[in-house]
Amino acid sequence: MVRPQGRRRLVRFFTETFGLSRRKACRLAGVSRSVVEYQPRRSDDRYLRERICHWAREKPRYGYRRIHVLLRREGYAVNRKRVYRIYREERLTVRRKKRKQVAAAPRVALPVPNRPNERWSMDFMADTLADGRTFRTLNIVDDCTRECLAIEIGRSIPGSRVVRVLERLRLQRGLPPAIVMDNGPEFTSRVLDQWAYHSGVELHFIQPGKPVQNAFVESFNGKFRDECLNLNWFVSLEDAVTRIEAWRNDYNGHRPHSSLGDLTPEEFARRAA
Repeated sequence: MVRPQGRRRLVRFFTETFGLSRRKACRLAGVSRSVVEYQPRRSDDRYLRERICHWAREKPRYGYRRIHVLLRREGYAVNRKRVYRIYREERLTVRRKKRKQVAAAPRVALPVPNRPNERWSMDFMADTLADGRTFRTLNIVDDCTRECLAIEIGRSIPGSRVVRVLERLRLQRGLPPAIVMDNGPEFTSRVLDQWAYHSGVELHFIQPGKPVQNAFVESFNGKFRDECLNLNWFVSLEDAVTRIEAWRNDYNGHRPHSSLGDLTPEEFARRAA
């Protein structure tokens, strides 16, 4: 079977060699004149390209799939392949960090909660300010909706401060039946244990050295590190509080989440309520 490109060349051969008309040459080649005369017309990508570059600058750790979701929210009826083509042409590919090779370990899958506030996860992270001083963050996540409920920031966050954060969340949205966490000293403190007993909350501790058992907050920690901590230079603790809270609000209310069908955590929570 001769492809359209070959038929076009055959038509050109008939017209140039034998002086046939385009109509007769097409009839001999067995191809429609519309196929021979078709000229591809690619739409103007300038404004779409500007929007893709804009989102790549605003969200430097977003790949083309997440940028495609943002464009669809803006009203662009654009194909993902077209976004990918422009994304590659502009050399916007996100660099992937090489991961250390570690021995494979059996993974324990946590069951996914079916409703909001069914189970929370919390964990600590650390970072440094511009002057070299370290600070810690306490991250609390709803395992069902993937909402980041709180990011508490301080030079030191003892068990009593963890309780204050949980009490603040109790007033805002109530408490879950269970909270998953590791075996850090703040989480195993007597003050948190007494609070959980009086509040009717079960503290579920993962096995030491197996963060995969706390997969929901560990997944959030990776995004938080990649999209916020690694991209900002905090000049003071107050600056860190402001910037991190702005990122948390953007994460909950604007950032599409692939495991939620590209909904934001807040959109998913409203639908699940």
